[in-house]
Amino acid sequence: MEAVSERKTIERELHRKQREIVGLETKLQNAKVYVTALQKVLKLLDHASEDVDQTDAKLREGSAVAQARVIILNKEFPVHIDDLLINMGKKVTRDSKASLASSLAAYVRRNEIFSRPAPNTFGLIELGHHTVESDIEDEPVAGFGRDAVSPISSFGSADFEEFDADDDPL
Repeated sequence: MEAVSERKTIERELHRKQREIVGLETKLQNAKVYVTALQKVLKLLDHASEDVDQTDAKLREGSAVAQARVIILNKEFPVHIDDLLINMGKKVTRDSKASLASSLAAYVRRNEIFSRPAPNTFGLIELGHHTVESDIEDEPVAGFGRDAVSPISSFGSADFEEFDADDDPL
């Protein structure tokens, strides 16, 4: 009878250890998932910092365009060209506005760094500011300069039947 009792004791201990192993395997699996998630977050952070580094590398330090980016970053919302110039400590003149707007618009057209959410207002793509499509189109609206009805087709063929080249006074 003592052998049966020892056997039951050993079986209970075996089952306890098997449950312990299952618990440890679950903890190990959870830890592996957590490590994988942290690795993915690190990759995203590395990618994001590369994007910022590339943005900084594209803009010459101290240039008006780089200054405009810093101003917009600090304000966190799109800024009108006049306000950009004022914040840069420059006079708001027709030439200064045209120069800065032209420089920023080049980036907008290439869909790099800057966006133009409103006329003469610039934002940053990295802050989620979107360009209004009609502001970046350099072509006239479809049908611009065309009459709805062709001038020739507005006359009936009867209008030309009576005309004879010999009747032309010229």
